[in-house]
Amino acid sequence: MGPFEKISDNQCFGGTQLTLAHHSRTTGTKMRLSVYLPPAAKDGPVPVVYYLSGLTCTEENFTVKAGAQRVAAEMGLIVVAPDTSPRGENVADSSEYDLGQGAGFYVDAVQEPWAPHFKMYSYIVHELPQLVAEDFPVRPGGAGIMGHSMGGHGALTIAMRHPDLFKSVSAFSPIVAPSQVPWGRKAFAAYLGDDEAAWAEHDACHLVRERGFPTQILIDQGADDPFLEEQLQTHRFIDALKEKGQSAKVRMQPGYDHSYFFVASFIDDHLRHHALVLNG
Repeated sequence: MGPFEKISDNQCFGGTQLTLAHHSRTTGTKMRLSVYLPPAAKDGPVPVVYYLSGLTCTEENFTVKAGAQRVAAEMGLIVVAPDTSPRGENVADSSEYDLGQGAGFYVDAVQEPWAPHFKMYSYIVHELPQLVAEDFPVRPGGAGIMGHSMGGHGALTIAMRHPDLFKSVSAFSPIVAPSQVPWGRKAFAAYLGDDEAAWAEHDACHLVRERGFPTQILIDQGADDPFLEEQLQTHRFIDALKEKGQSAKVRMQPGYDHSYFFVASFIDDHLRHHALVLNG
């Protein structure tokens, strides 16, 4: 299995659910991830979709709670879910849940003490896809990327910066304007420094106005999400989409919150969205 150490291996809907670990040259730490291989992967290359989790999560939250495997098996999609940050005794951390280990924010830190290990942007864009393609039957020509909350921020910004690598994108409850909200401002100041101009390349509202995305963006947001007003501010992204004329579907879901009960309720739609785009 190349550079990967197998932590667990379970049959699931005719495919295989793996939990893996490897030493990352990007973060300089051991990184964990899950990989779901659909039954179709036994017969040849299939599309791959990356899922980026939110604050405090590991690769396990999505793998166990989202219920993605059934439709991934049906659609013939490999689904890869990495951890949200580097971890370890020698890795910088914070006593606060929204900074440090479990809160990598999918950026490359340039500030101490974070800079040596917190390189989640480069890990997701460069190292991880290369390793996955070397070890698993990934169809060439582009991947999909999706995420939840902090991971929704990561999925949107990475996709818009790399449409050559990621052909489809979707998000659950994304932090769409991190430069404007407490979660994002705290993380960006810590990881990237005080120059707010440098934050723009990691802000989905800025990127959709400046770059857009070649295919339709899908977003689901719980209307009863307790973080909606202060931290998520979906209305900012809707305004930016309208200004750009970007093809998008933003669905406000009445009664739903920020939890994995919400993610599990709409994960099938997101996987079908990616399958439709990636299968052309």
